[in-house]
Amino acid sequence: MNCRGTVSLGTASPTEERSCSWLNPWFFLVFVLAIKTAFVTICLVIFLHGNYGQCQILLQNAPEWCCISSVPAGKRENQMCCPNGWRHFQEKCYYLSTDKMSWVESEQNCTGMGSHLVVINNKAEQEFLFSLAKGVFTKDYETKYYIGLSAYENGQWQWVDQTPYKKADTFWKPGEPNLLFAEKCAAIHVKGNTDSSTYYNWNNILCFTSCYRICELAAKFI
Repeated sequence: MNCRGTVSLGTASPTEERSCSWLNPWFFLVFVLAIKTAFVTICLVIFLHGNYGQCQILLQNAPEWCCISSVPAGKRENQMCCPNGWRHFQEKCYYLSTDKMSWVESEQNCTGMGSHLVVINNKAEQEFLFSLAKGVFTKDYETKYYIGLSAYENGQWQWVDQTPYKKADTFWKPGEPNLLFAEKCAAIHVKGNTDSSTYYNWNNILCFTSCYRICELAAKFI
């Protein structure tokens, strides 16, 4: 029997009435669920196959992750993601703070964000970070950014991620490091936004000095 048809109350059997009253709500519920499923599927397809050149949000271990198109050598086409507000470079993410802390507090702050104070591995990374730091406007004539290098514990220079310290791969200013009995923490030293000292601008300073910081973490690929 067609339940949408007109039925005479005087002739319909009790069985027919029960069938109609039972079927209508379930038919409506199934119809609504089907519509919702189709809508969600369309949204997922649009999200996953959207424009890779645009910034997208990745909810994973941080409030917001920003993704850009990236095709690293030997890898399939994908997206490289960093926390929102961080900068991309060579499959790493970098954060330049806007407040100042001691070296120990700076490392704790980076660790609390799932990162660590930056470890500089090569000349290209040094150039990128110095240009980034120089581009940040501050009212200070001299600006210092802590990096993840210190002789804080045993008097020997160590990177926070246990990367071996090699003098040949460092970028100390001429005459630095000095006063190692007291100045046991390293920082990038920027003299204004016209500073031309792209390389060799590290300075060792007192670890309780309040400085800006650069945090680093590995980018995520999706």
